[in-house]
Amino acid sequence: MSSHHQNTEKIVQAMAEDTNMETCKISELRNINLSDYDCIGFASGIDFRKFYLEIENFAREKLPLQKEVFFLYTCAMDREGFTNSIKEIALEKDAVVLGAYGCRGYNTYGPWKLIGGMNKSHPTKNEIQECVNFYEKLLI
Repeated sequence: MSSHHQNTEKIVQAMAEDTNMETCKISELRNINLSDYDCIGFASGIDFRKFYLEIENFAREKLPLQKEVFFLYTCAMDREGFTNSIKEIALEKDAVVLGAYGCRGYNTYGPWKLIGGMNKSHPTKNEIQECVNFYEKLLI
């Protein structure tokens, strides 16, 4: 899910271009059965220090037991703990958490809009490549 400036969508699309990863937007997944997938990634912008509520609710409802999962996110300022609540949901489903990748994204929320936003050049080409590298290491 990438709602404001498609920061998260940029890193996901870059990963999909370099691998055989299948991607979809959460709005398209209401009737999906994730049982056929070996590894499931959840990608989101960060909203009040955690993944979007829609992503967390989707994981609670649709994530099958004992799957491998990973997390991707973009945020205004990268801090620890952004994946804690989504990770908790995955662990309640006995999932194997493979890891997480996060980077900064362009942000115009609240007062930042008045000054034209922050992190205007993010995610950078380097951050996008680091995300691709993160995913490729998961495949090994």
